[in-house]
Amino acid sequence: MRVIITCAGSGGHINPAIAIANLIKYYDKQSEILFIGTATGLENDLVKKAGYNLKQIRAGRLHRRVTLENVKNIKNAFLGIGDSKKIIREFQPDVAIGTGGYICVSVMKAAQKLKIPYILHESNVFPGMSVRLNAKHASKILLGFNETNKHLPNANCIYTGTPAKFNKDSIDALNKLKCKNDLKLNIKGKKILFVTGGSQGAQKINETVIDMVKKYKPQDFFVVIAVGRSNYETVCAQVSDDIKEYIRVEEFIYEMDKMYKASDLLITRAGAMTVLELEIAAKPAILIPLPTAAENHQLYNAKSLEDNNAGFVLEEKDLDVDVLFNKIQKLVSDEKLLKNTGANARKLLKENVEQSILEEIIKTVKGEV
Repeated sequence: MRVIITCAGSGGHINPAIAIANLIKYYDKQSEILFIGTATGLENDLVKKAGYNLKQIRAGRLHRRVTLENVKNIKNAFLGIGDSKKIIREFQPDVAIGTGGYICVSVMKAAQKLKIPYILHESNVFPGMSVRLNAKHASKILLGFNETNKHLPNANCIYTGTPAKFNKDSIDALNKLKCKNDLKLNIKGKKILFVTGGSQGAQKINETVIDMVKKYKPQDFFVVIAVGRSNYETVCAQVSDDIKEYIRVEEFIYEMDKMYKASDLLITRAGAMTVLELEIAAKPAILIPLPTAAENHQLYNAKSLEDNNAGFVLEEKDLDVDVLFNKIQKLVSDEKLLKNTGANARKLLKENVEQSILEEIIKTVKGEV
């Protein structure tokens, strides 16, 4: 099987693409997989670390408003179609797969022109512009959320779920006490609050959490905050000596499955992969959607949990030290609520995700419906 996979932008687009590539390789070790990305995107790091080849094309992020920058982006998007056609002709794929990001517009249009079947995967509740623009001619669109169907009424949509880095069986097999010991988080009498902003960062969340710890010096919970490489030194400088017994700043969490297992409550953004991981780990979370996310899609993702009593939405415009502390304090003092919320998140998890996605790819390659 010869497959082109394209993705760009955030980890929410790139990580599912890598997971799909791994599925194909597991099924067919002789398969050839080529990624198409941009010159500067995060995919250059993540895809290459995963062991796959990546070719770059010109691409442009499309906006609704008319600006000089958008004119340039539209030009690059059209140039990217030509770049993609050249790569496709050379590689001769059986199928092209796109997992979101503006690059998909160019690659999928090229595939359509060269009569290569293509599959889209949409991880978010509200589909991105690239998926909507390419939906009409897609062989099928694989959905991470069942409710996405209503936003793509004329497309061949199939609810498969989204592949992740870990699964519920591996999480359930972990021992919480051992995970806490391994992570040096066995803090007697305190809940563990894990704060993470995802690949696009969360400066406002970081600052509010640290100011909250400074003001309240919480006695019922200990904070672990993952801030990323670019923010690490800045955030560490904000943590004064008098609050270090209440909070730990981490540049990166390498054993994320253990961190989820050790945590009692999370504060997160609401990217598709974060929502999925909360479902897999069966963990309650306060979700603070990224307000600048395209089409406000993170708010849709967060609401999908809250509407099922599987999470708690706090919009960034309403975020302040006192509101956040009161919300956390109420949750960590109610063990039953935490447990039930996590259990409700797990109920939303789609079963047999990997098998479903792989089956749809194979059927497309074989020309089956």
